[in-house]
Amino acid sequence: MWFVKITSMNKTKVLTEIYDSLFNFFGRQYWWPGDTDFEVVIGAILTQNTNWTNVEKAIMNLKAANIFTPRKLYEIDVESLAELIKPSGYFNVKTKRLKHFIEWLFLNYNGNLSDLFKLDYDMLRDQLLSVNGIGRETADSIILYAAKKATFVVDAYTKRVLVRHGVVTEDYEYEAIKSVFEDNLRKDVSFYNEYHALIVMVGKFYCKPRMQCEECPLKDVYRVHQDELPVSADASGIQVGKRRAGQKIKARKYESGKIK
Repeated sequence: MWFVKITSMNKTKVLTEIYDSLFNFFGRQYWWPGDTDFEVVIGAILTQNTNWTNVEKAIMNLKAANIFTPRKLYEIDVESLAELIKPSGYFNVKTKRLKHFIEWLFLNYNGNLSDLFKLDYDMLRDQLLSVNGIGRETADSIILYAAKKATFVVDAYTKRVLVRHGVVTEDYEYEAIKSVFEDNLRKDVSFYNEYHALIVMVGKFYCKPRMQCEECPLKDVYRVHQDELPVSADASGIQVGKRRAGQKIKARKYESGKIK
């Protein structure tokens, strides 16, 4: 077996290097697309399992129908709502999720997002996760982009980038990856906002399931080769991979963006 040990300080270094490289390449992203906090919330629910272009079409339909308010979404029947959000895909499921959220908002906060967002971070996250159809990524998107409270949003792109650059291993789940960012970077709403948006950009255009490393803006940040991807990690931060045939045990330490 071989090991890669990345200390807390080194994680800060590589995470910062990833951010700086992406920001220098892509520039500011001005996320989240949306004119109001309510639009951000609806977009966060509709974007599940689809791309943003489809979400925009669904939101345009809701606005054109003059029902894009909490009260009108509360009052509209399920069939009419499903037809309007059809472009977002899985529209029957998403209709139920939108209705669950809106009904919950009226039941608990009289349909008022500002009252919901007055909750502290822990309570707000717990409340959102109690709503049928809102998972961790959606809840954190709402908290960061609409409530404007510091929480890092993790998605498939985030995990792929961090695994390929040796910061986490495949067995890291949502909360563990979220903690890597929050424990090693400053807690700042605008910074988390920009970082997540930049990860989405590199994930969409470069860090795809099939690697395009030589063209990627992160090509100069240490990355794990495909045959070296670690498969497990213990609580101390030791990342463990399988030994290739005939390979001797060796230890490497992350230093200055390179494995030595």
